[in-house]
Amino acid sequence: MLTRFSRSWSLMRASGSVLMANKRLLVFPALSSICTLVVAASFLVPAYAGGLLKHFDRGHMTPGSAAWLFAFYLVQYFIVIFFNSALVGAVLIYLRGGSPTVRDGLGIAVSKLSSILGYAVISATIGMVLRAIQERTGFIGRWVAGLLGVAWTLATFLVVPVLVTKDVGPIDAVRESAQLLKRTWGESLIGNVGIGLAFGLLTFFVILAGMALVFLAASSHSIGAIVLTVALCIAAVLTLAVIQGALHGIYSAAVYRYAEEGDAGTGFDKALVADAFKIKA
Repeated sequence: MLTRFSRSWSLMRASGSVLMANKRLLVFPALSSICTLVVAASFLVPAYAGGLLKHFDRGHMTPGSAAWLFAFYLVQYFIVIFFNSALVGAVLIYLRGGSPTVRDGLGIAVSKLSSILGYAVISATIGMVLRAIQERTGFIGRWVAGLLGVAWTLATFLVVPVLVTKDVGPIDAVRESAQLLKRTWGESLIGNVGIGLAFGLLTFFVILAGMALVFLAASSHSIGAIVLTVALCIAAVLTLAVIQGALHGIYSAAVYRYAEEGDAGTGFDKALVADAFKIKA
């Protein structure tokens, strides 16, 4: 167990070293977060005002609410996949010894718009199916949907690097992602789990600290102090989310390079990645 945690930390540090050398990579998850928040507001505010959300509270969707939800999923997935493609594209340039710019990453994502849209449609459809399973089959359905969601996440772990580097459609990219993971299967995607665990704990402690600070600010009876404290706490949580997104993209790009070429690239120790993603017999 200690070895697993040690390896997770080492992989996260390797991803962090790449991020420190290319701080511009933070632009992509930051833009993704901003755009998804704007889109969420543009969907949710009119839906709330029009009473559309009450159908979700009861778990019974009308055709109109189902179409609205699919459109919401589609746009959100498209935004996330687009900026993740830009991030992974830029990271792959760096791992090959280049010096990527934000423009380079965005250019790569724009060149793959049709594939990104196709993958967003697939992801939105999967999201709708899993939601339907959760709503219609009770506790067992939620459990099954959770397992299916994990399986989908594992199978599509390397879809974005495949889409970025190869001229394939989204279905072929999903298939190739699954095949690559079969060849380079690790201990529950140890590096990815390590990044998620570390930032989950950091976010938890930031929220706890934020609640304590808000309580202190409230005791001063200063509205300005309360608002400022809440704003700082939200900013801290969002900053952690942006950094986590960048590290996740860096790690997936490195694993893809290792799966394809046997070498993770600049900033990653080959033996470390090979140990986390052992070749199956």
